[in-house]
Amino acid sequence: MGAVYRARDLHFKNAEKLVAVKEMINEARDPVLQHAVIENFEREANILVTLSHPSIPKIYDYFSVDERCYLVLEYIHGRDLDYILENTKKFFNEDQVITWAIELCDVLEYLHQHKPEPIVFRDIKPSNVMINQHNHVVLVDFGIAKHFRTGQKGTMIGTEGYAPPEQYRGEAMPMADLYALGATLHHLVTRRDPRNEPPFSFSERPIRTINPAISPEFETVINKALEYLPENRYQSAAEFKTALQVAAKKTGALYRISPLSDEKTEPSNNIDPIWTFECQDEVRGSPLADRSKVFVGSYDRNIYALDSEEGAVLWKFASGGGIISRPTIFEKLILFGSEDGALYALNRETGTLYWNFKTEAPIRCSPRIAEGHVFFGSDDGYFYAVNLHTQQQIWRIDAGDAIRSSPAISRDGICAGCENGDFLFMDFAGQVRWKYHAKRAITSSPVINQNQIYFTSLDSMVYCLDQKNGWVNWRFQMGKGSISSPCYFDERLCFGSADGNLYCIQTEDGQEIWRFDCGCQVSGSPVFQDGKIYCGLGNGQFVCLDAKTGKMIWKFKTEGPITGTPAIESDFVFIGSMDHRLYAFKLK
Repeated sequence: MGAVYRARDLHFKNAEKLVAVKEMINEARDPVLQHAVIENFEREANILVTLSHPSIPKIYDYFSVDERCYLVLEYIHGRDLDYILENTKKFFNEDQVITWAIELCDVLEYLHQHKPEPIVFRDIKPSNVMINQHNHVVLVDFGIAKHFRTGQKGTMIGTEGYAPPEQYRGEAMPMADLYALGATLHHLVTRRDPRNEPPFSFSERPIRTINPAISPEFETVINKALEYLPENRYQSAAEFKTALQVAAKKTGALYRISPLSDEKTEPSNNIDPIWTFECQDEVRGSPLADRSKVFVGSYDRNIYALDSEEGAVLWKFASGGGIISRPTIFEKLILFGSEDGALYALNRETGTLYWNFKTEAPIRCSPRIAEGHVFFGSDDGYFYAVNLHTQQQIWRIDAGDAIRSSPAISRDGICAGCENGDFLFMDFAGQVRWKYHAKRAITSSPVINQNQIYFTSLDSMVYCLDQKNGWVNWRFQMGKGSISSPCYFDERLCFGSADGNLYCIQTEDGQEIWRFDCGCQVSGSPVFQDGKIYCGLGNGQFVCLDAKTGKMIWKFKTEGPITGTPAIESDFVFIGSMDHRLYAFKLK
């Protein structure tokens, strides 16, 4: 009866805006049938124009030419599930199917609660579910969808095998969509097309006898959706979704899939910094925000103290080398390392030098303070403990190679990684308690939480070690190595990788929760604040993501790669870039 074309909207001469043009050819000879065909096509247009949901294509126009009617719709980059089924030889992963099922429940709940009247789709099946380029579902073809009125009957419309028994009798209630969704899920996990089987015979094809990889919990959810009597099924899309989430929680899938927020936030580029400060060279390191000030080092050899609200220079101090080290504060002092091999201690209010401590090579890690001492490593291969009051070296440990990993400190000791792949845990007396060897360099700074130590390595692994003995609790494999320091929040860990992804995993067992495709190497390290993740990328983007879902909230493009970690203080977030600038943003 027609076709769907990919087209270009020529109203936009300087941009390539693609649309889908759905054409209906009315070849009916009978005038009554002709009118019915046009009426059905117009109904689809009238339904779509009232809808606004991320999983439903937008409608841009509707018109007729001679005996043909046209809808101009949002173009969806992707494939429908029917095509994906035909071109996939293996069974789908359960976590993936549950993710799609939850999204479909969301859009069905939206349709069934539509005002002034609910909308029943009436034809849920794989060919009407598209998976877009971001792996999210889009429901297409509203040709037989209709507004539902209680007690209203009509002709049998739907697809045999997917439609429930009552739909064969002309009764299309909202629950009919839930049965069809159950039939679609059964098809996806068993690869058995219900159109080739006797109607309503799903119980004769138990899911786990066909695909043992499916959990009993998920099988139970699907089976309930496929009950013959409507009163034995889920009574709403929200109830169906809850059952899916409960099953996923029992199997652990809930922590591996990307949970959906109630609102899908589209990324926006309209955020602008409230100020920028330009140095004479690259800002490779991380700023430190403290009350009304922000401190940042630059490869121009200076450390700057700026007013955090306006970006005005309060003071600057010149060291003998570029500064990558993130500053740290102790009482009236601000301390940082330099590529000239010295650790500097300045007056934080005036920038006046109090003292410095020399090593034999550049200091590229950030110092940490505990028990009146400052701990740091150097490219000379030694790890140092210096008394902050006497400025005397208390001890140093030969680590065997350069230390660029900023140390983490707990009540029991200090730990850091080395460029030779060794990871050391030291007590406050300067004794190495244990050592763990990764296959490649550990530049990442570790995180300690509840006796667990987390860090990334250039060997493509994220490690979770027991703080007491260095035993490996679990490892998570990335596509490539990482120098990104992990960020801990809510029993989760977020970190970047050279494979182009930001990952979020659960700290209990290292299972992946979500990943965000950055499209470039991630050398910067993320931070968490108020349900959001902030991180700089190798292509100069500074992104803000939803911490639960990994979906982008906003982004800003700097003019150089970002290799440092953002700093957050009060309502501000600060990030440096290799374009020589420090940027300040107001938190939304």
